[in-house]
Amino acid sequence: MSNKIRVAIVGVGNCASSLVQGLHYYRNAKISKSENIGLISPVFNKYKISDIQIVAAFDVNARKVGQDVSEAIWKQPNNTKKFSKPPKMGVRVHAGPILDGVPKHMLKRFPLVKKTSDVDRILQKSGAEILVNYLPVGSQKATEFWADKALNCKIAFINAIPVFIASDKKWAKRFSDTGIPCAGDDVKSQVGATILHRMLIDLVQTRGLIIDGTYQIDVGGNTDFENMQVAERYKLKRKSKTDSINSQGKIRSMKIASVDYIPYLEDNKIAYINIRGREFGDIPFELEARISVEDSPNSAGVIIDAIRAMKVSLDRKQSGYQDWSSYYFKHPLVQYRDNDARELVEKFKKNSKK
Repeated sequence: MSNKIRVAIVGVGNCASSLVQGLHYYRNAKISKSENIGLISPVFNKYKISDIQIVAAFDVNARKVGQDVSEAIWKQPNNTKKFSKPPKMGVRVHAGPILDGVPKHMLKRFPLVKKTSDVDRILQKSGAEILVNYLPVGSQKATEFWADKALNCKIAFINAIPVFIASDKKWAKRFSDTGIPCAGDDVKSQVGATILHRMLIDLVQTRGLIIDGTYQIDVGGNTDFENMQVAERYKLKRKSKTDSINSQGKIRSMKIASVDYIPYLEDNKIAYINIRGREFGDIPFELEARISVEDSPNSAGVIIDAIRAMKVSLDRKQSGYQDWSSYYFKHPLVQYRDNDARELVEKFKKNSKK
């Protein structure tokens, strides 16, 4: 039986670009080899990175639609770093529905498709078994459209954005009733602002200090940050990050502040974290941290594991919400502390019932 993992992606933006580049860059990755730098799992259960195969892709940017995926990932406004040059894949990007996937202030940012492709036919013909949602933040209707398509076509669904599907009990039940798995929501970075913030809070609290307040401010120059300039589109992202950080313990005051868009940063994201509280003797302390990362490769390093975890779930005929989501996503249905989530994933890899 083939180990190939047939994946469809929705949204051929920076995150998809980093994933596609990574599939080529790590195609020869093996356990304990120097080329594995940057990977969480060179091999997940029995699946190598070279087992992942992109078989379908959808976007609304007319510059990308009709192009081979290997070429579409370089089209504007994509601006993530180029670290690999994938060969032609023989997979053309098809036109998806726009719905609420493009905010009003970005409607003239790039040319939009005029006609939607036959999504059901393309998905079924491709033989996709996993659908990864990479739509822009705030795409509620569009994400629900693709979640419905996954249900109708019986394809496992990975939701990488902060629109709540896997973490919504009603949606999770629909996937369970249909007999297919879902995972999400809102992908974590390998080492990004949210996970660093969580770890700092855990460190402070387990050492006996009291946290009175904390905040986080993010800036970046990719289309994700441009898209989130509208407060309504940032709302669920703020909730996702806030819930994730707040799950680590009791914090009297927390603010995940508004993001800002600085074009010259391109796909670089900079986050500022502040924690204030009291230590031994009720003496005040203050901690400040700054992290600067290339945003999209940071998330691709997580999705490349989540895809293989989902394939294992399919092999085991599991359905509904997948508990391993807590390690890979900011807003899972059930939150675990990071060490516990990591242990859960390791057990899952080794054929545990979880």
